[in-house]
Amino acid sequence: MNPFQSSSNARKSKDAFGSIVLAALTYIILGCTLFIFYDIAKKGLPVLMPVFSEKGGEVLNTDFLTRMPETLVEFTDAEGVKQSLPSSDFIEYTKANPDAVVENKKTNAYSGGGIKGPLVGTALLVLVCMVVALVIGIAAAVYLNEYAKQGRFVGMIRLAIMNLAGVPSIVFGLFGFAFFCLFPLIPVFETGLGTDLPKVAIPMFGGHLIFKSLGNSLLAGGLTLAVMVLPVIIAACEESLKAVPKGFREASLALGATKWQCIRTAVLPYATPGILTASVLGVTRVAGETAPIMFTAAVALKGKLPWDSPSDNGIFWMPDFLTDSVQAMPYHIYTVAARIPRTDATAAMQDGSVFVFLLMVMAFASVSIYLRIHFRKKLKW
Repeated sequence: MNPFQSSSNARKSKDAFGSIVLAALTYIILGCTLFIFYDIAKKGLPVLMPVFSEKGGEVLNTDFLTRMPETLVEFTDAEGVKQSLPSSDFIEYTKANPDAVVENKKTNAYSGGGIKGPLVGTALLVLVCMVVALVIGIAAAVYLNEYAKQGRFVGMIRLAIMNLAGVPSIVFGLFGFAFFCLFPLIPVFETGLGTDLPKVAIPMFGGHLIFKSLGNSLLAGGLTLAVMVLPVIIAACEESLKAVPKGFREASLALGATKWQCIRTAVLPYATPGILTASVLGVTRVAGETAPIMFTAAVALKGKLPWDSPSDNGIFWMPDFLTDSVQAMPYHIYTVAARIPRTDATAAMQDGSVFVFLLMVMAFASVSIYLRIHFRKKLKW
């Protein structure tokens, strides 16, 4: 007989019941997630790929991806057929048909054209955010885990980082608006200011060194998102560094490496998969945020891409598109879903935007997951 076999049927029953409950809860969550994805794909896929719609059409709706958002004009023609055209197409239609009958004209803001502007703006915001957050987050994690003397002060810093992770995103948005948008942070050298000088103006080389704020801009939005996601990245990177065996460090130091050489060659390469996991968590956190970018970077409607409309704000050493406002998918979806009544004409923009945004977030996360798996396969320890 097996001396470790339980003789109590009640224990077995309780264990089986607990397993069933846990499995049921897991599959319920999985089912809800799959249902949400299915519903979004069912409504949005025909917009992106009309071939899957009831009417059929082209394989890919390139206009939806390559045109800027416009006002949608609904009207009834002379034959009583309801038409809906983006504002630019409607203008061309009236020019080409000056005698055309246009009745029951109705406009819906942001519901025509495509989503090129929000797509580009979201990608730029995520890129700026992750570059800044990963550089600062990895540096902070390396310091806390490798250099800092463990004690009460470092413990308080870690507690503060954990507390920041639970702060609502709208609080970060207000902080970003007050600090990055309004506070003069950027040094700029200007000449010919005359007597109209700001409070802080340092004379030099026949001009003055002054400080300007970023205003509502891509850089302000990216920095705000970076501050918001820093606690998650620092915590994940620090755990990845802790997972590297101490023997790697001891062997490297025993061979005569300096502290930084040890970290660079014997610690960071083996912590790379975990750091990429942190980037996945960061992307999925910031890509869908609305409140921070609403205060700091996003506008509802813009006819040009950031690099097509120079801001001319005098920050000569910084690319103009970084100091210009952008459109963003979360704010665009909020605008078309919350402010525009849902009709047969506006539903395409709402459903298509949500579906493409879901694909975009999945693409960002997939790239990070692929890189994590790629680097993990190369590491053997």
